Amino acid sequence: MTKPNRTGCARLLVSAVLLPLSAFAQFEGPPPLTSPELMDNGDVVLRLRAPEAASVRLTSGGDIPGLAPGVGASLSRNDEGVWTITLPALRPGSFRYNFAVDDVPTLDPSNRLTSESRGNAWSLFHVPGHAFMDTQRVAHGAVSEVTYWSATFSQHRRLHVYTPPGYETGGGRMPVFYLLHGGGDSDNSWSTVGRAGFILDNLIAAGDAEPMIVVMPDGHPPVDGQGPGGMQIEAFAEEFAADIKPYVESHYRVRTGRDNTAIAGLSMGGAHTLEITMTNLDEYAYIGVFSSGVFGIDESDQWQDQYAEALTDANLKDGLEYFWFAIGDEDFLLDTATASVAMLREHGFDIVYHESGGGHTWENWREYLEDFAQVLFR
Repeated sequence: MTKPNRTGCARLLVSAVLLPLSAFAQFEGPPPLTSPELMDNGDVVLRLRAPEAASVRLTSGGDIPGLAPGVGASLSRNDEGVWTITLPALRPGSFRYNFAVDDVPTLDPSNRLTSESRGNAWSLFHVPGHAFMDTQRVAHGAVSEVTYWSATFSQHRRLHVYTPPGYETGGGRMPVFYLLHGGGDSDNSWSTVGRAGFILDNLIAAGDAEPMIVVMPDGHPPVDGQGPGGMQIEAFAEEFAADIKPYVESHYRVRTGRDNTAIAGLSMGGAHTLEITMTNLDEYAYIGVFSSGVFGIDESDQWQDQYAEALTDANLKDGLEYFWFAIGDEDFLLDTATASVAMLREHGFDIVYHESGGGHTWENWREYLEDFAQVLFR
């Protein structure tokens, strides 16, 4: 067998490197676009090269002010086939968007940042200006994408896990915080559009939060017969207790026990939080409900009957350190939240209620996370 001529290979590689750039002219394309571009005056410019398109519209994940989900806004086309739209003076935060090119949803090919929802992906950009969620020059933790086996659903499922700075090289155990997303989103949402990792990094660096492990699971179970809004609250709670929590406790250096366990969720995740904690109240010392409550609370007492033990047993309430509800005064679930707070207070729970401005938006939920995380495990 003849040995390969390594010297010849080396000469060939050197020759290729030394070829003039004109030899690669056949691979040249149009100049790259900058999209998104954050302007000095706070405007954000989005661009897409699509010379053959008849129309391009901007669609939003509900984060961009004045751009209702499913409605969109038209981009303008120049003579080179580049479509452009300017978003005026956006407030600091993270924003999801896509382009509808001749009504076909399309990610921004010039932007590598994305955020996943339940059934699709969005392009993503961040407007700095709020220090608590900006990328700061501090020690940073890691957000991992984790695949686990769900015995409940007989398939592999996914979750995201934040570990604080120093976790990989350190020893010892840390408290754990389960952070649940809302309806239509995914386990990817809190760490992308929600900025959870950066919020925790900044709080921990400032000494305003304890180092903790944050677990962000997928709240949409793969089951048929989805309930209102595509939610399967009891099915997810079952998987959480049987698969997710045991997986975390066996694969991460977490401190177990009530004092070391917190849970919170937004919207659908808030309903998940109540379902999980009322089933096993003795396992959670910190509970957060963001923009949510007991769904259907005004129509039926069934929920109270189902969780009568947790609602009435004073011993189960003993050791519950913090039970927090937060919601915006323009949120469509405001009545649900206030009715839930009133009901829980009637049953002897010491509820801390916070009503902010704004509606059912990530602008609020990121701030709620900042506030809630500072209370945990103190």
